[in-house]
Amino acid sequence: MSMFDSAKEKLGGLVDDHGDKVSEGLDKAGDFADEKTGGKYGDQIDQGVDKAKDGLDGLDGQNDDIDDGNQ
Repeated sequence: MSMFDSAKEKLGGLVDDHGDKVSEGLDKAGDFADEKTGGKYGDQIDQGVDKAKDGLDGLDGQNDDIDDGNQ
């Protein structure tokens, strides 16, 4: 098992256990970035946050841990 596999497993477990908090943190980070750029890049920031949520949620092969706001 490589170092990256181990990190992926640990991060996947974190997301499984605390998906709601991870989602909330990503939303806050996106809001902060949007505020700092004066809303100029809001669409791109939102897309980045969504991709980050999808990537983290799919670490365990299932998209069931992070609420994307559409559920």
